[in-house]
Amino acid sequence: MKGIEKLSLAVDAIIEKDNSLLFIKRQKGTFKGALSFPKKKIDINEKVEDTMKRETLEETSLNIEPIDILGVYSDPKRDPRRHKISITFIARVISGKAKAGHDAESVEWLSINNKRNFAFDHNKILEDYRKWRKTKGTYWSSKIG
Repeated sequence: MKGIEKLSLAVDAIIEKDNSLLFIKRQKGTFKGALSFPKKKIDINEKVEDTMKRETLEETSLNIEPIDILGVYSDPKRDPRRHKISITFIARVISGKAKAGHDAESVEWLSINNKRNFAFDHNKILEDYRKWRKTKGTYWSSKIG
């Protein structure tokens, strides 16, 4: 039997403004140079929503608050480095102007209809978010429809 694989928990933040979504250009790691939603591993003894707010502030200089949970994404292949489960929040900006910070090379507001290829499984998350805008449904890695 192989060694025990470690499981990692993270949060992603979908932030919309004027029909555009905020993406960061990753500064390091497997997806260096690729775009993703602001995301980060959850620290022990921290609420998931506090991780989302803290990390988004560090990566984008924006103060945000959660308005809903889009879903939970747990496909073991979503991150090639390890099995990482993400709780994906939908959030709104409270204050600040988007600029790159910790772990982000740059920030970009992209049209909600953008068809780029994003890091991790963020294309699936974006597709689910588009559905959420119409139905307010909840999604997960293997949900169809």
